[in-house]
Amino acid sequence: MFTISVEHDPSPMKLEVLDVEAWPIWRKEISTFEWTYTCTEVCYILEGEAIITPHDGEPVTVRAYDLVNFSEGLRCTWQVVAPITKHYLLKAANHPT
Repeated sequence: MFTISVEHDPSPMKLEVLDVEAWPIWRKEISTFEWTYTCTEVCYILEGEAIITPHDGEPVTVRAYDLVNFSEGLRCTWQVVAPITKHYLLKAANHPT
């Protein structure tokens, strides 16, 4: 099963260890779209809100200050309900971290 995991308000120390500030930034306006994760993604939501519904699971809401992990192979629908900005890191298959 493909997963979405959310950690609400991770510590500043954790974000520093992950070097989140160095990750690229992605922005999206209010919209709905289909997405398939071709690799694992970790992201940190800076602002906004989205409801992400896996094709085989229950909706997950993400908001500002959430650290989110998406598993490789996840197919889902994104519903951006407030313009979203996030830092993100893509991890290739068999990436050590």
